[in-house]
Parts: sequence; C-alpha cells; structure tokens
Amino acid sequence: MRGTNCVETFASVAALPAGALALLDEAPGLFAGRAWWDVVLAHAMPAGAEPVFVAIRLTGRIVAVLPMVREAGRLNSLTTPYTCEYTPLFAAGLDAPTQVAAMAAFGGFCRSCGVVRLDALPAEWHGFADFEAGARLAGLLVLRFGHFGNWHEDVGGLDWPAYLLGRSGALRETVKRRLRRAEKQPDARFDLLTRPAEMDLAAEAFESVYRRSWKEPEPFPTFNVALMRAMAASGWLRFGVWSIGATPVAVQIWVVKDGQALVLKLAHDEAFKAHSPGTVLTALMLRHLLDGEHVERIDFGRGDDPYKQGWASRRRQRVGVLLVNPWRLSGMAARARHAVGRMRAAHGRC
Repeated sequence: MRGTNCVETFASVAALPAGALALLDEAPGLFAGRAWWDVVLAHAMPAGAEPVFVAIRLTGRIVAVLPMVREAGRLNSLTTPYTCEYTPLFAAGLDAPTQVAAMAAFGGFCRSCGVVRLDALPAEWHGFADFEAGARLAGLLVLRFGHFGNWHEDVGGLDWPAYLLGRSGALRETVKRRLRRAEKQPDARFDLLTRPAEMDLAAEAFESVYRRSWKEPEPFPTFNVALMRAMAASGWLRFGVWSIGATPVAVQIWVVKDGQALVLKLAHDEAFKAHSPGTVLTALMLRHLLDGEHVERIDFGRGDDPYKQGWASRRRQRVGVLLVNPWRLSGMAARARHAVGRMRAAHGRC
C-alpha cells in the first residue's frame, strides 16, 4: 500500500508508476533507460530470476529507483555481463539529506536479506557518500570491492589525425600500415549499419563472425542482436562490418548517445587474422566517429584488455558493494570472506 514514505516494488518496467518511469527516462547514458531494461528483461535474465524494481517514495514523491533482481533467494543489482555502469537513480535536484534518507529506506528494505550485492558502480559516482551513509543508518555494513576497469578518453575537438597523433608510436604506425593495406585490397569493404531496416543483415553478419571468432559462447545468446535492434530503433546504433569479398570478417557494436561512443561488443574471424581485421575495423569506426559524428568521448566498456590501453589512455574503476546485515548468519559469513579477501590482496602487494 502506498504512503507518503515507503518502499514499493514492481516486477516490470511497464508496471512502474509515472514518477519512477521519469527517472529512467531522465537518466544519462545507456544503462538506465527503458530500452536497456526492456532488452535485459527479455534476453538476459537467468533462469528462475525475478526482476524487482525498487522505488523509494518520500513525502509522497518517488525520489529514487533501484533496479534489482531476486535469484535463488538472493537480492542483487539488476546487472548483467554486458552492464558497464550501474547506479541508483535519484530524482534531479535532491539535497544530500534526502538522498541519505532514500538510501536508508532502501537499506531497511535490504536488511532481511543478510547480504545484498550491487555491481558495476563507478568509483567516482557523486552519490556514493549519500548511498553509503543511508545504508549505515539502516544498520548495514558497506563493503566495497574492485569489479572491473573501464578505459576511456575525452576526444572533444579532435579529428582522426589529431587523435591518432596521441596514440603510441607503435600503434600509430601499425594503424597507418594496416589501413593502407586494407585500402589497397580491392575486395575489402567497410559498412556502417544503423537503421532498423538493416538489422536482419547486421544480425546475420554478427552471428556469422561471432561463430568463427575466438570468443566463448555468449551466456545469453540472443542479447546482442536484440540490443542492436533496440539501439537502431532509438537511433543510437553504429554497427560496423569489415568484409573481404562476400565474407564479413570483423564486426563491432557501438552505441552513440549524449556525445559518447561506447563499444559494447567486437569480434573477428580468426581465419583472417593476418589482415588484422580487429585493428582495421576499430580504426575505421573511430575515424568515422571522430570525423563524421564529432563525438566528445570514446569508451571501451568492461575490462582491462591490453588492446584497449592503446586506443584510450584513461582508466576508471568500477566497484561492487556488499550491503551486509551483521546480525544475520549470511551477513557474518560475507563479512568474514571480505576480510580474508582483503588480507590476501594486501599480502599479494607485499
């Protein structure tokens, strides 16, 4: 039942009240909007998992939404192997005491779970202090851990030659040499697919290359193509294909939104490794994004893969958080495991 101060839960995006939907629609970036959640709910939910959209209402107004998932008796953030960023969604203009109160209400909701895990939070998130203060007011311990790195670069005002000049000498020469070779190959072709009408062709190219790549099978096999279709419908998709003859040999899924170009998935055919298809297609995509669309930022998504450090020079940390009720057995165990993990990490640095 709704009150002036309460925690409400909903099982789908469609069930959310207008105030909660507004927070999704106003959220910046890709990973909090309706299009993202629709694809996640339809194509990236583990068997038996149930979505739980938690809305916090204070003085009658919804001030925060946290998309969560309940799985095997545990409550976690609704994050996936494809999620690059997750934060609680706050209404605009909230002061710090209101944000703390909202997170205290969320913490009270979490107390019965023993341990609640949230992943993929930016370490630099401006709401972190209020989030943690609210959780502590609810009697929870807040334990942080490193989750993954994210490589990115500000490129506002740079064209392709200026950007390339900022790369290492080795990468710069490799790119120039590989592009010259690709441009001399008469049957090589670069295609950029962005429109919904092109998505059947894009899906066929993606699946074909992915099957012949070095990649492990996807945990959710239908997710990538479904996301491509959703992003094309929103006008954000930039799907790059580099082909030799009639054969697609490299594919990349980029999303351009709010001045940022983010690569979500890439793959190339190992049989064409001698042509450096991954390097060629990355260069072709970045040249288009910089010279054709004048993006302000590029982002290489999840992980510290060595190749990313050539294309982007700045790293930021994504962290996970455990909200632990120290008076429950599962909370005690999680606290002990976290302490052991920190001791091992500290010993490894010695």
